Amino acid sequence: MEREERQRAVAGTESVFRDVNEAIERGQWPGEQGAQAFRCECARGGCTAMLELTAAEYERVRAHPRRFVLAPGHEDPAVEDVIERHAHYVLVHKRGQAGELAQASDPRA
Repeated sequence: MEREERQRAVAGTESVFRDVNEAIERGQWPGEQGAQAFRCECARGGCTAMLELTAAEYERVRAHPRRFVLAPGHEDPAVEDVIERHAHYVLVHKRGQAGELAQASDPRA
C-alpha cells in the first residue's frame, strides 16, 4: 500500500474509534471520577481492546486533535509518535498527512 494511502487508512480507522469514545464519554454521569472503558483507537482491523481511563485522562487526550489513545504495542511508528506511556495505554501524536486528516476529522473542531 502506498504511503499516502496507508496514512489515509490509519487516520480514517482511528477517527472512527475516536468518535466511538466520544459517545462513551457522553454517557458518563456529571462529576463521575472513576475509570471507564474506552476503545483502543488504533488502526488495526478487528482490534477490540478496551482501555481504562478516567474522564479527565480522556479529556487530556482529546484536547489535541492529532492525539489518540491506544493499547500498548498498537502504535504505528510510520505515522505516529508515542508521546506518553502509561500502564494500560499509550498516547500517540499523528504526524504528516495522517495528522492532517485526524485534525480535519476531529468532531470537536
